[in-house]
Amino acid sequence: MNTFEELECYKLARQLRKEVSKFCKTLPREEEYRLKDQTIRSSRSVTANIAEGYGRHHHQENIQFCRIARGSLTETLDHLIVALDDEYLAEEEYALLRALLENAWKVLNGYISYLKRCASDGVPKE
Repeated sequence: MNTFEELECYKLARQLRKEVSKFCKTLPREEEYRLKDQTIRSSRSVTANIAEGYGRHHHQENIQFCRIARGSLTETLDHLIVALDDEYLAEEEYALLRALLENAWKVLNGYISYLKRCASDGVPKE
């Protein structure tokens, strides 16, 4: 693998980020510096942390950044729940975004497990 862009967890998180960004463009002006900003920032944090962890070239550091990315996924989910509760997001749209998020979460967890195995087996990082 030559770049973080080839990681399946990154691809899925990127897809989620793009869909969250589209949704955020529909939020009302009064949410510009509240829900909109927080949701965009947390969804961007997911891909940014996957990329940064990959660039560390050390399994344990990569794992730590992936855990931060996982936390940002959880934060993004909470923002989407707020949007749903405040009726900025329809149930169907929420279900689609949540499905994307859960898929990214599962694949990211798998990547973290893979990195843990590599670290414990002494597999060198490129």
